[in-house]
Formats: sequence, C-alpha cells, structure tokens
Amino acid sequence: MSDVTASLPIPAADARAPRIEFCGEWTDVDPAEGLGIGRESDLTIDDNPFLHRTFLRVHAEHGLWWLSNVGGVLSATVSDGSGAVQAWLGPGARLPIVFPALHVMFSAGSTTYDFTVHTEQDYFDTVPTLDSEPGSTTRMPVSLTSSQRLLIVALAEDVLRQSVPGRGAIPSSADAAARLGWPLTTFNRKLDNVCDKLDRIGVQGLRGGPGKLATQRRARLVEYAVVTRLVSMDDLALLDQQG
Repeated sequence: MSDVTASLPIPAADARAPRIEFCGEWTDVDPAEGLGIGRESDLTIDDNPFLHRTFLRVHAEHGLWWLSNVGGVLSATVSDGSGAVQAWLGPGARLPIVFPALHVMFSAGSTTYDFTVHTEQDYFDTVPTLDSEPGSTTRMPVSLTSSQRLLIVALAEDVLRQSVPGRGAIPSSADAAARLGWPLTTFNRKLDNVCDKLDRIGVQGLRGGPGKLATQRRARLVEYAVVTRLVSMDDLALLDQQG
C-alpha cells in the first residue's frame, strides 16, 4: 500500500518534454508533435505483426503530458517507478504523466515489451506504508501461496532475466508446466486460482470470457506481477530450487 501526495500547483507541460528509455536507448519527445510508439511509428518498438503501427502516444494537452492508447486491440499496464501505483490502459484510454518515472508494459502476441517515460516534473510522490519482511511471501494487498508464486515466476522468467529491460517472451502454458515439472492440468488449475484471486482485488484483464485468449491472460498476469513488484529477479532462485 502507499500514500499518494500531490504537489501543487502543476507547472506547464512545455517546461521540459519527457524522455523515453527503451532497451537502454533514450528518445526525446517533441514538445509540439508528441511521440508515437509502435511497430511503424516515431519510436519503433519491433516489427511484430501483432503490434499496432502506432499503439501509444506521449503528447501535451491542457498543461499536462499524457500517455494515450491509440490502438484498437492491445492494452498496457502502467505503474509509477516504485510499483506502488498501477493502472490498466485500454484502447482509447489515456492518463496524465504525473510521476517522474512511469513504467509501461504491454504484450503483442507472445512477446512482452516495456519502456519507461521519464519527466523532470514530480506532481505526485508515492510513500510506501507497508513493506514485507525479507523472505516473506506476502506482498500486500495480495498474498500468494508458494506454488502460485512459482507459477508466476515461471511465466515471467524471460522478462525477469533481461539484463536491459525492453522485451521478453512469455511461454505457453505447456512450456511453463514442463519448466516446473507439473502436469498441464495442475498448471491450468493453479493459473485459474491465481487469476481469480487477483481479479477479486480488482486487477483487470485476468478473467476469461469471450475474446479473452489464454495468451492474453498470461501476458496480463506477467505485466501486473512485474510492474507491481509482486515478483522480482530475486524470485528466480525458486526455479533453480524447483529444478
């Protein structure tokens, strides 16, 4: 949990344009035109055919900088630099960039991408009010069983192992189950359980239904778990112990 403290008044958006950090490279945002992000845009993420030509835009409006989802299908998971505040940015949605570092993760096909928007303005500060003890499996507001944490780490392994954040692959359920040495039926049952648990506390994009493919659910679970620090590089040791 965290407290969010506003710092007012808000300065004009043209004070200093944001900068985007992706795969260790930095891109400046044009103060007048903004910046498109996608498959064939100002910032080209990848030639992945599942990725929109322009998926996200960083632009100035009404005295603020905004991150807008201009795609028609994909969604993005965003959080402040600490992972204490997170939101799901669906098609057509937008949000103001009010933290000095805004972490953005999204998936296209079986690949997950992430980048960070950096600004010099600090409109809000997040102050952690509850930390877990070292070695604890409880990270508020949700507690995970050891097998649920292991499942998430198996799905997020490639993303967590990236020395320079940017892109990572999400395994199929069959591959993740094999990595853990579990029957596929066991893996799917535990995946259902952890998704239901997070859905009950308000995490969007995890409940199955019409048009909700398994890949989308696994991708959303990885995005949420990584940006909120539900799992981290330290948890990769669990896979080594499992092996």
